[in-house]
Amino acid sequence: MLAPALLGTSVPAHLGQVSATVTGLRSDHGQVLACLTESKARFPNCERDVSARTLTVPAQGRVELDFGKVPAGTYAIALVHDENGNGKLDKRLVIPAEGFGFSRNARVSFGPPSFASAAFAVDSEQEHQAIRMRYLF
Repeated sequence: MLAPALLGTSVPAHLGQVSATVTGLRSDHGQVLACLTESKARFPNCERDVSARTLTVPAQGRVELDFGKVPAGTYAIALVHDENGNGKLDKRLVIPAEGFGFSRNARVSFGPPSFASAAFAVDSEQEHQAIRMRYLF
């Protein structure tokens, strides 16, 4: 008797609240570009990731980011301190000329970190990341 009643009903997805605090900005110029993604293939540049959550906030000392509620899963955050406000990470040759940061403060060597090194789990709870901005120049 219950089987027909259950057909067509869906189980609500577990949602988790994702936020981050960004520290270490070297100036209050420009903006912080933030991207939250669960796509390994689109990390860290998630421009073409239609399911990514992106934020643009003024660069002012300590920056608080709120990505809202997202379905449970594995995510990573990539940040850029866009000091000149042109909407992208400027480079000198191939080296970032502006600040950058990643969830879990993933290490950078010759290129951006892997998704796995920046990834964190989101479940039905609050997930908060503390990310320190880094600069090479």
